[in-house]
Amino acid sequence: MTPRAGRMRLACMFSSILLFGAAGLLLFISLQDPTELASRQVPGIKFNIRPQQPDNDLPPAIPQDGDLKAPTGKATLDLSSRAPRGPHLLVPDQPQSHLNTGARLRPRQRRRRLLIKKMAAAGAVPANSSARAFVRPAPRALDGHWVRLHQIQLERKRLMREACAKYRASSSRRAVTPRHVSRIFVEDRHRVLYCEVPKAGCSNWKRVLMVLAGLASSTADIQHNTVHYGSALRRLDTFDRQGILHRLGTYTKMLFVREPFERLVSAFRDKFEHPNSYYHPVFGKAILARYRANASREALRTGSGVRFPEFVQYLLDVHRPVGMDIHWDHVGRLCSPCLIDYDFVGKFESMEEDANFFLRLIRAPQNLTFPRFKDRHSEEARTTARITHEYFAQLSALQRQRTYDFYYMDYLMFNYSKPFADLY
Repeated sequence: MTPRAGRMRLACMFSSILLFGAAGLLLFISLQDPTELASRQVPGIKFNIRPQQPDNDLPPAIPQDGDLKAPTGKATLDLSSRAPRGPHLLVPDQPQSHLNTGARLRPRQRRRRLLIKKMAAAGAVPANSSARAFVRPAPRALDGHWVRLHQIQLERKRLMREACAKYRASSSRRAVTPRHVSRIFVEDRHRVLYCEVPKAGCSNWKRVLMVLAGLASSTADIQHNTVHYGSALRRLDTFDRQGILHRLGTYTKMLFVREPFERLVSAFRDKFEHPNSYYHPVFGKAILARYRANASREALRTGSGVRFPEFVQYLLDVHRPVGMDIHWDHVGRLCSPCLIDYDFVGKFESMEEDANFFLRLIRAPQNLTFPRFKDRHSEEARTTARITHEYFAQLSALQRQRTYDFYYMDYLMFNYSKPFADLY
């Protein structure tokens, strides 16, 4: 063989190798799913559930797969809400060590397409969303009860988010400031944040937090003044910015609400129908001076004897003689639920059930239950719907409507019905 013939043969072999290599590369690319490539290029698109292991004495049947879902045959991911919340934990998949092809890849491709589709609709994750898993499954005998309470929480949070999206869209884009968290109390031991809504069980909730923190052995041992005027519990706004954001992002955030008209009447009865060294001279005197014609000198001196219609006139006056008070301010201003992503929304009307459910979720000591006793004026009946109607019957239809308008967002966010048929 001549040297020239040898060189030609080598060139042909090299060309053949290049052709086979190109053909192999094209075949390899054609077998890949575009979503497989996308998941490698964009971190965080694909998520799997990593449920927290339940206690040994509890059944593993209820998955912790996001937003308190009912148990199903397989774990699924619900990203229809704004962000992952307390009762579940989302963890990104680890990178695949090799490519799956053929029939084994197809089911995974379908699942991945569905997850990518849901992620696109979910939007950005708020910085204050908590991703800590804290759900503790119930014993088998209470599974149905547990699932029902999970579903109630799902619905409450859904309605709250929808109301915020519709009427407070700009709130979610604002930065959290110390003012927004000034009513939030911190319990570091069980990683709980509680937003105080006065006249919605707040005194007893503070007692519970103090027991959780190890500051008392029983809620019954804690006096009213210790609860409200002591410094045992820290507020979230006393931390620096990093401490605030860390707790908002990792602690379980909860609030309890109450039917707004009942809460208003309860506050009026407590602060104006009983001797009070603060509300009578500060609020009572100003209310009587402005809204009572021919007020007596004694009334103006003490501030006692304010009537409910006079109190409502003060509430609705855009030029109030004294400022707003936390006991009758609306929840939107107290707790900023359109800005802070609460994990748990309880209601005063179902206090015992909701509170004890929450205590189980955070794995509180089994002997700790929410106290039933009335904090003040224990001899007096609690404010009910019937009592509330009696007070509001003293108002004109216009006053009732304007009061409803004042609390409209509370009625909407927390799904309370209109208390009077003539309201619109």
